Amino acid sequence: MVEVAKQNINMAYVVALSVVAALGGFLFGYDAAVVSGTVSQVAAQFALDELQVGWFVGCALIGSIVGVAFAGKLSDACGRKATLLVAALFFAVSGVGCAFSTTFPMLVVSRMLGGVGIGVVSIVSPLYISEISVARYRGQLVSLYQLAVTIGFLGAYLANYMLLHFSHSGADLGTGWMQRIFVSEVWRGMLGLSGVPAILLFIGIYFIPESPRWLVLRGKEDGALAVFNKIYRSIADAKEQLAETKSVIGAAVRSDWKLLFSPGIFKAVLIGAAIAILGQFMGVNAVLYYGPTIFEQAGLSGGDALFSQVLVGIVNAVTTVLAVFIIDRVGRKTLVYYGVSGMVVSLLLIGFYFHWGSSVGLGNGFLLTFFLFYVFCCAISISAVIFVFLSEMYPTRVRGMAMSVAGFSLWVGTYLVGQLTPWLLHTATPAGTFLIFAVMCVPYILIVWKLMPETTGKSLEEIERYWTKQ
Repeated sequence: MVEVAKQNINMAYVVALSVVAALGGFLFGYDAAVVSGTVSQVAAQFALDELQVGWFVGCALIGSIVGVAFAGKLSDACGRKATLLVAALFFAVSGVGCAFSTTFPMLVVSRMLGGVGIGVVSIVSPLYISEISVARYRGQLVSLYQLAVTIGFLGAYLANYMLLHFSHSGADLGTGWMQRIFVSEVWRGMLGLSGVPAILLFIGIYFIPESPRWLVLRGKEDGALAVFNKIYRSIADAKEQLAETKSVIGAAVRSDWKLLFSPGIFKAVLIGAAIAILGQFMGVNAVLYYGPTIFEQAGLSGGDALFSQVLVGIVNAVTTVLAVFIIDRVGRKTLVYYGVSGMVVSLLLIGFYFHWGSSVGLGNGFLLTFFLFYVFCCAISISAVIFVFLSEMYPTRVRGMAMSVAGFSLWVGTYLVGQLTPWLLHTATPAGTFLIFAVMCVPYILIVWKLMPETTGKSLEEIERYWTKQ
């Protein structure tokens, strides 16, 4: 299918739908990062030991694994829109539960519910954006999700700072829950604030249409045609897109796990799962979550370490904005080639610094420079590309389930890296840890080079034909 002329596409409408769906990414980022400012307060509040502190931080990741396990099947059965509404409810309940928890188990359960929401939106938000996008802008639009994640991280850091400042300002809100949430036990406000964007996400999702490709899959062609008509502004172009979508879906209207093992599709599932889990072992989450610890091991003071981590967050967000604008011009695979190559160089130089830096007189500026260069290379490549790849590489009839498999791999990798990084830093030393991360970049770039098609500028139907012909 030759895509319709640029002037016929209602980009304002498509962007609006994408922004609403991308709010799920903001909640993802906020919920994942906000815990960093609450650990010491929660530990003191409930008299936690080290294992309990680890469980408080990691329980949301367990919830995320649960979320991705059912998100794909639920989105294929009930629709992308309904599944996002469910995720918004999980976030809202989690926020309220965290704010009003009276026991540590209740707090853990509330955090896990938020983790379930994270797992669901990590699959369904980019999936929905991909299915309402047009080919030439799909990379940019799906990248809005990753941009929202990075903004969520910064939003969490800012909220933690402002709420902590308010709690120390001498404000007196009485003797009830308001005083506890915003003054005496301000960690409640930090965690509970996620309920506000959760409500906005629920309202926004309620008013957007269902994915037209999912509607075709369920035999609801009139509804799909109405959505396509709003996207393309032409009933003729809308009918052409509807016919194209029907031609690749064929008679299959049911989503079945057995389809994942079909020739071609199974290959795509394996490749998606491989790049999802490998991406976590290339150091990105170790840098984002344990950056201050790594900087302190390099000899920086606690304040300087936190400031350096703020710079990491800023570079991550600004680079993601750049990625949004160039991903459809440069191409997914090209970004991976250059970005991962830069990651390897920076990881090796960081390892060199920790092993030989003191003997050759390298200062902390060397470490910070290549730390930020690593974040830049990561944000411009694998962080920007992964959700785009996963949202567009699978056939419509199994897209939800296939993304669940990839998402499960991603979150298992995230959990393992979160658990193993402190052990690696102690056992393998920082130099050895960063060398391991550099080595893990090699299979990732080889898989993308040899096994992944370039999907830039191709319709979802064209990509589907590529895999089903394998």
